[in-house]
Amino acid sequence: MKKTLFALLMVLAFVLAACGGAPAPAEEAPAAEEAPAAEEAPAEEEAPAVEEAPAAEPVELVLGSWRADDVDAWDVILAKFNEEHPEISVKFDPTSPVDYDTTLRTQLETGSAPDLFFVRSFATGLDLFEQGFVASMKDLPGIHDNFNAGALAPWSTADGEPFAVPIAAVSHGIYYNQDLFEANGIAVPQTWEELLAAAQTLKDAGVIPFSNGTKDAWDINEVVMMTIIPNNIGGMDGRMAYLNGERCFNDADMVAAYTQIQDLAPFLPADFTATDYYTSEQLFVQGQAAMYFDGSWSITPVEKDAPDFNWSVFAAPPAEGKDQYISFHMDAAIGMNAATENAEAAQTFLEWLATEEFGEAFGNGVPGFFPVSNNVPTLTDPVANEFLSFNSKAAGTDIRFVWEKLMAQPDGFASPYTVMNDGVIAVLKGEQTPQEAADSLQEAIATWYEPAQNCGN
Repeated sequence: MKKTLFALLMVLAFVLAACGGAPAPAEEAPAAEEAPAAEEAPAEEEAPAVEEAPAAEPVELVLGSWRADDVDAWDVILAKFNEEHPEISVKFDPTSPVDYDTTLRTQLETGSAPDLFFVRSFATGLDLFEQGFVASMKDLPGIHDNFNAGALAPWSTADGEPFAVPIAAVSHGIYYNQDLFEANGIAVPQTWEELLAAAQTLKDAGVIPFSNGTKDAWDINEVVMMTIIPNNIGGMDGRMAYLNGERCFNDADMVAAYTQIQDLAPFLPADFTATDYYTSEQLFVQGQAAMYFDGSWSITPVEKDAPDFNWSVFAAPPAEGKDQYISFHMDAAIGMNAATENAEAAQTFLEWLATEEFGEAFGNGVPGFFPVSNNVPTLTDPVANEFLSFNSKAAGTDIRFVWEKLMAQPDGFASPYTVMNDGVIAVLKGEQTPQEAADSLQEAIATWYEPAQNCGN
């Protein structure tokens, strides 16, 4: 029994020694030094959660304009911009054309002007820029790549700094009732003499030949005189000769332009002095007048009135033996209020004005306003295309006569625009001869414009 128990104890001791659980022998060999424990690797830090960028705060811009007729079209155009830039909406807020300049200046001076606004070409726009109301566009991406120098010039300083983004040129011509022409055996006139003969035929038939009047004084000057001057003076080259002092503003060609105004007097409405711009258009669309001088900007109003006759446009013809020139005026650009609190959003919109999307939406949404960026759209309106065709058939195009340099008269001096306007009306009313009207223009300009003081020498 004792032997059996001893054997069991020995087996148990052996098992415990193998498992490391037996007590150490009396003289134990020195234990090997344990390697220092490796430093515990720090726990891998959990990457912070990526925070989503906060959604851009919505911005509403206000766009001022003198085109009160185009509200519906601009709503569509601006909706296209908003589709591409959902964080930015633009509200079109027009003022009537005759009040626009005064209203805008008051808004700018009182700090209530819109973020963006239409800017007139040459002196009027430049004056606003020089007074600090319009922001410079010199750093706007693509401004020089997307517009040629001729398009930028009307909204640039003398050293080439742009201050607005050009959007539109407009053309001048004569709207006509094709049905009345056909009924009276009249073909589209190719010369001034043929135009007067057509007018006489229409008058003899009891139709008002031309519906233009003088109650809105600018009408007869801007859409009649400014249309016929290029044919008489030889387009841009002729105009530059006046500006450079090579010709005087009362020379034979200027007198010829006033004489053509005199030619029209018998063919205007009997009460032309009481006929305003809107009435002029209505006389035409109602079929009472066969023709009226106007710009391509009136395509939309005429189309909205939906005349019940066929109508189109033709270029104002030159006198026999003269070349054809077209008044194709750089009309509108959009500038940024220098005091806007939404400059970044406004610049995004201004960059969009050079895109194909804008050109197509604008050119076809507001027919008769021709986009001037290098991204030229295809136009779908037949009358707009007819206006545009004038350019390729003519010897050249030019802007309105007094816009460049001659609307920058110093304070206290008569405006050449006003003097010309007054002269045109005086000639129509028989109060001045064409020569007297031209002499008045030369005299007024020579009081402050140096090239006119020794002109023609």
